[in-house]
Amino acid sequence: MEPRNGTQIIEFLLLGFSEDPALQPLMFGLFLSMYLVTVAGNLIIVLAILSDPHLHTPMYFFLSNLSLVDVCFTSTTIPKMLVNIQTQSQAISYAGCITQIYFFILFGVLDNFLLTVMAYDRFMAICHPLHYTVTMNPRLCVQLVLVSWVISVLNSLSHSLLVLRLSFCTHLEIPHFFCELKKVVLLACSDTFPNDMVMYFSAGLVFCGPLAGILYSYSKIVSSICAISSAQGKYKAFSTCASHLSVVSLFYCTCLGVYFSSSATHNSHSTATASVMYSVVTPMLNPFIYSLRNKDMMGALKRLFTGKP
Repeated sequence: MEPRNGTQIIEFLLLGFSEDPALQPLMFGLFLSMYLVTVAGNLIIVLAILSDPHLHTPMYFFLSNLSLVDVCFTSTTIPKMLVNIQTQSQAISYAGCITQIYFFILFGVLDNFLLTVMAYDRFMAICHPLHYTVTMNPRLCVQLVLVSWVISVLNSLSHSLLVLRLSFCTHLEIPHFFCELKKVVLLACSDTFPNDMVMYFSAGLVFCGPLAGILYSYSKIVSSICAISSAQGKYKAFSTCASHLSVVSLFYCTCLGVYFSSSATHNSHSTATASVMYSVVTPMLNPFIYSLRNKDMMGALKRLFTGKP
């Protein structure tokens, strides 16, 4: 892992969105506000679920895990970006870059799997309501979360170890606001074929696979809802998964938007801006989507802040 001049790599440079000094205070304030809202909103959701016995169900167990992962997801990138803006530096150490790659992939993939697990939970609740309590028992819920963690850790570890074997030359500027895997691999001056193959395989395993599971679950859910005779019954069934469907749509649409924007344009700033949608905006909006569209959650939040049963 040495460049041509024989010196060891010390750091990469994160170019971010803009080098215009006049925009730096505005960007700092904007991203700091978004980060604080994300952390506060998701932690409040977790506290509301933990404090309210009515929410000790599989759906809210998965939601609390999703909220914690969202906090960790944004914390892998935004604090470092804020520090760099404040110190007027673009540097990130080699070890820090590899660590950021590891945790960004870990929590991003974990987010994906938790959304899939939540889709399965809604599938069981609507399509097999009589078996729901028995099937979605606490043991299975914990197992589903643990399996999601194991797959995410192994996937992230494989990417990080493959990056460690790469050699980098003199051009160490990353046209992004964090160490994005693909951008870092493109900087390597050694063979990146294994990295590319693992990235393609991983995309099919941890992105297309869960997406297919979500689509299958919702195809069955829609069929079951259409079979309900009363309009009130249809509305009640749909309302139980409306929040999750909104979050899933937001997450996958923003991810696909980043993919297509990076494929259609070579403008690195456009790609970085699109990445903000799924890495910052989506985790920030999730608590609002789940609280504003959910009467049980609104009630739990009210009890949390007022202290009244």
